[in-house]
Amino acid sequence: MTTWRSAPCFSSFYASFSPSYYSHCSSSLVRQWWRRPSTVEMACCDGAMRFFTTSSCRARRARCVISSVFSPTIIQDAGATVVSLGGAYSLVRIFDVLTDQNVIDQKLSRKIVHVLSGLLFVFSWPLFSSSMEARIFASIVPLLNSFRLVIYGLSLAKDEGLIKSVTREGNPKELLRGPLYYVLVLLFCVITFWRNSPVGIISLTMMSAGDGFADIVGRRYGKVKLPYNGDKSLAGSMSMFFSGFFTSLGMLYYYSSLGFIELDWSNMVEKVALVSGVATIVESFPIGDVLDDNISVPLSSILMAILVFGTPAL
Repeated sequence: MTTWRSAPCFSSFYASFSPSYYSHCSSSLVRQWWRRPSTVEMACCDGAMRFFTTSSCRARRARCVISSVFSPTIIQDAGATVVSLGGAYSLVRIFDVLTDQNVIDQKLSRKIVHVLSGLLFVFSWPLFSSSMEARIFASIVPLLNSFRLVIYGLSLAKDEGLIKSVTREGNPKELLRGPLYYVLVLLFCVITFWRNSPVGIISLTMMSAGDGFADIVGRRYGKVKLPYNGDKSLAGSMSMFFSGFFTSLGMLYYYSSLGFIELDWSNMVEKVALVSGVATIVESFPIGDVLDDNISVPLSSILMAILVFGTPAL
């Protein structure tokens, strides 16, 4: 009787998974054939097992890579980054149009952009996930804006709308000073402090809202000058203190209500008032030619906030 059997490789391979097949074989010759695989059979079977095992491992690794790249937190952070970038770009474009149509003065437009850019950026942080990489995604926004300012500041490309919106005299080189310092401070605070500490939140609020309103109010109502600095006014300094103070309290309440930071509100008003007062005094000094306000104000705010709130945990 002719005995048909499949290729040794696959028959041996399947036999290891089907002992019942072996038990039902009536022929002793067949049983002996199954019991003693040849060297060729063993090599073929080992190769098949190695092939299937390697392919399975590769598939699992591919699934792990795909799941990590397209994880919900990565998608959330990427979406929040796109929204923040789009908001920053749209803000500048809106005031560019308003300036071109003479709806708003260029100097006023520059300061409104100064105020809103920082506040909206800080306000958008809760859009990002709670992962460790979230602050890295958030830092992309000021990082790309800094590259943009360098490119246009060095006249490697032209953007008249950007220059009109954020410079004093319309000189592209101005982009490499105050505006660039501004976005670098945003970058430093988002990487160093993030939303886990009131230090970064208050510092950015004082730089954007405090310093911005000081200039807006001071230019319009600043008839009474400070005795030690003729370029600064009493109205401007008072505006900086109160706008920075109340906006900082609002931001802290915003983050506290969302559960990002825990604050003791029994002495919070005194602490924020102290930081605002120190930043206002530093801003009033006649040091603008040596140290830009976009450096001196956040720097003094950071140092004072660390003293009253403690060193934040990274």
